[in-house]
This record gives sequence, structure tokens and C-alpha cells, in this order.
Amino acid sequence: MDIKDYMQRVGEAARRASAAVARADSSQKNRALLAMADAIEREREKLADANRRDLDKARADGLDPAMLDRLTLSDKGIGAMAEGLRQIAALPDPVGEMDDFTYRPSGIQLGKMRVPLGVVGIIYEARPNVTADAAGLCLKSGNAAILRGGSEAFLSNQAIAACVHEGLRIAGLPEEAVQVIETTDRAAVGELITMNRYVDVLVPRGGKGLIARISADARVPVIKHLDGNCHVYIDERADADKAFAIALNAKTHRYGTCNTMETLLVHAAAATAMLPRLAAAYAEKGVELRGCPRTRELLGKQVLAASEDDWYTEYLAPVLAVKVLDDLDAAIAHINHYGSHHTDAIVTEDYSRARRFLREVDSSSVMVNASTRFADGFEYGLGAEIGISTDKIHARGPVGLVGLTSQKWIVLGDGQIRS
Repeated sequence: MDIKDYMQRVGEAARRASAAVARADSSQKNRALLAMADAIEREREKLADANRRDLDKARADGLDPAMLDRLTLSDKGIGAMAEGLRQIAALPDPVGEMDDFTYRPSGIQLGKMRVPLGVVGIIYEARPNVTADAAGLCLKSGNAAILRGGSEAFLSNQAIAACVHEGLRIAGLPEEAVQVIETTDRAAVGELITMNRYVDVLVPRGGKGLIARISADARVPVIKHLDGNCHVYIDERADADKAFAIALNAKTHRYGTCNTMETLLVHAAAATAMLPRLAAAYAEKGVELRGCPRTRELLGKQVLAASEDDWYTEYLAPVLAVKVLDDLDAAIAHINHYGSHHTDAIVTEDYSRARRFLREVDSSSVMVNASTRFADGFEYGLGAEIGISTDKIHARGPVGLVGLTSQKWIVLGDGQIRS
């Protein structure tokens, strides 16, 4: 296969299909989404068989257990893909929404209309469920999609793509509206990220290395976050039971997600009471603690000494950095310096301190008295998410349907001319 020629044809087809999808009304898009869901339910055995073959190859290639876990498509997971598409169909369609209308002194009426981005390129690693989620979100938001999944999930992704294409056909939409790249050659990624004639935005989903490479080499705008170094700060005016529950959940609910807490910050006045209680709970869960000198003084040598690198690290594992601080100023300064601008939380009953934290912490999601694990498209009511953005332009935080659209100015007149 000539990769350059192949990707050129994919790009041209996506651009043509994007016009048809942008014209489609909500009922046509929803019909396609529901037909995709039905096809996934009906083809459970085919999807499971394709995934088994991917897993067999991955084990033979020596993939680590975490990657195998992400690659596995259980029967429950197949059902969740279908349900996710049905949920997207039930969401309001943002395309064509008009708002912010005002009359100008000239007599023209001015407002904004929400429109698709055009062609969205999505590059992701082992999770085959992303194929269905991304296809559904891009379609509902009026975009064409070019999907390049990880080579380890190649057969699974192609089997899901067949169900997606069936849904598009049933609704009378072009199959090229969602294209799953049909080669595992990495050169296809290099072509995709430079196809600014055909691709309007890229969304990389995967490890920090993948996202950093794409961000560095892309000639197309990128919606991304590099890592999720998330914090919980327990203030001296925190409710102790709330603080305990939040700090435990934020770390131990799941270890391998980008919204998991990686550093716990505790006000010195709360540390004596809170840290021993939390340390015992973390020990029961098998969480390794790495602490500052004040933390180790309180908890003893069971806590390893934290290095400077620990404050920057997204562990994605049962490891937690802990630091005792003197005040809110120090907590905000620590988060803004070491954090990744993803999700950070304060636990406090002090309204003024909560407002300061919300205003001054420079992250895409900032929380008061809630676990960082809520930073998720589904939990925010967006349906499935295409990813989380820590950028500041266009989309920030969990990116759902609205994040895959833009707005254009519209002007309504009645013969006005400018004098």
C-alpha cells in the first residue's frame, strides 16, 4: 500500500462526506446512531471473536497487563458501546442552534449559529470502544471522522467499523463519514497529522508520549491534554468526614484514569488529625505514599521520601504524593506550578476560600467538596466524551458534542446598507 496515496484518498473522501453530514438533520443522524447500536448488539459474537484474536496476538507480543485490560472488549463492554450510541442519539443536537441575538443601531439583527468543525481526526491506542464513541459523537455533531486506532486493536476496530457503516447506510449517509484507517503502518499517523487541507482538528487519546509527539509534529489544530496530575487540597476548615471520603475516592476509585488524584495537599492545622486516618485507609488499599518531610514526621518511615519529580508525576498506579502546607496560598501556588491544569479540588467549609480556589487555580475543572473522579463527560451530562482538553482555546475540560462544534456570526437584515 502506498500510504501517502491511501491517506490522500481518505482525506478527500472525508471532506466530501463532511458536507453531507453537516446537511443531515437530527432525525437522520439519530437513525444512523440507533442502527449502529442495533448492529453492535446483533454482531456481539463477531465483535467478541475479533477482540479475542487481537488479545491472542497482544499476549504473544508481550503486552503488559494494563494494556491488555484496556484492549479487552467484554460482553458488558459491547453492550456499553451500543448503549453509548443510544445515549448520544437522545442528546440535544447542537448543530444549528442560534443565540445571542441583538439589534444594532443600523437595524441589522446580529447573532451566532453553532456549526460543525468539519473533519475530525482521532488517534487513539488500545481501547476499541473509542471507535464507537468517537463515531457517534462526530456524527451527532455534524462532523466526518477519520479514526486511527492502535495496531493492537486492529481487528476489533474493523469489526466495530462494519457496524458503524451499516448504520450510516441505513440512514442514507455516506459510509465515508466515518473512516477507520485500514493499515497498521505508523506512517499513516504521520500523514494524518499533516493533512491540513482535509482535516480541521485532531484529537489524540493515549499516553503522554503519543500526545506529545502529535502536538509537536501536527500541522492541524490539536485538542489534547498531556497528563492528569490532579490534586485534592484539604483545608483547615474542611469537614473531616467529607475530606476523608473525597481523598480516598479520588485516589482509589480507579488508578489508571486521567482524573485520579496524584497529589494530596493538607493544611498543617488539619494534618495531625487527617493524615493518620487517611494513611491507614490507603494502606488497606495497597497505596504507596511518598511524602514531604512534614508528612514523614507525622506518619513515620512507612512513607517514602518524595522527590521533586514526584510532585510532577502522573502515576496512574497505587502511588500517592503527600505534602503538608501552611495555607491556601501555598496550595494554589503548588497546584499551578506542578499541576497539569486538568482537575483540582478543595475540601473546605469556608465559602471565601472556596471562591478563591475556584478563581485562582488554573485548571480545566476546579471543584469544591467533590472527588476529582467526576471530571468526565458522562458525569458532566455531556454523554460520551471525545477526550479532555487542558488547552485554553476553543474547548476546555471534557469535550462532548458542543466541543466538536464552533460558532459563526450570522446577520439578518432587511435591505440595510452601510453609510
